[in-house]
Amino acid sequence: MVEIIRAGGWLMLPIILCSILAIAIAIERFWSLSAARITPKYVLAQIWTWLKNNQLDSSKLRELRISSPLGQILAAGLLSSKYGRAAMIESVEQAASQVIHDMERYLNTLGTIAAITPLLGLLGTVVGMIRVFSEIMLQGAGNANVLAGGISEALISTAAGLTVAIPTYIAHRHFTRKVESLVLILEQESIKLVDALHSDRKVEVK
Repeated sequence: MVEIIRAGGWLMLPIILCSILAIAIAIERFWSLSAARITPKYVLAQIWTWLKNNQLDSSKLRELRISSPLGQILAAGLLSSKYGRAAMIESVEQAASQVIHDMERYLNTLGTIAAITPLLGLLGTVVGMIRVFSEIMLQGAGNANVLAGGISEALISTAAGLTVAIPTYIAHRHFTRKVESLVLILEQESIKLVDALHSDRKVEVK
């Protein structure tokens, strides 16, 4: 493996660094975008229990806010519920925009890595071919070892760039789709809360 990396030339270094960064981001996003962490199923049920027992106070709202991103959104809506449906929806949307921003963190970086690693590989190809033609000019076409070394450098860097880019692009698309699915769930849960509080009754937050 070390020999292959050396044969690929100095451009293998940024390609390897990109692969390490992509793996780190993929692991972090896999954990951060867990549905159980973002949209736990018990949140609305817990809110209904607090409302039914008249227990919804500032400490419960603080507990709800730090429990999950969904809890953060619903807590913002509950704080504005006494000001009417429009105010509640506005608060929910503002909180949701922050949550969505956090969920999309590092995805642009992942997409950038998927885009630039093939270019780095292509640059390695160009550098390798330049080396080949330079050696041909200096030594002629009879030195097969020199020619093979330059061509090898060109092909290895290209293959390395594509090897990093393809799974990184797949990961980027996967996490983008995951965020879209989670946003839909957040919207549905928020609408349920707004409709419940502003359909046939109003709830005062203590």
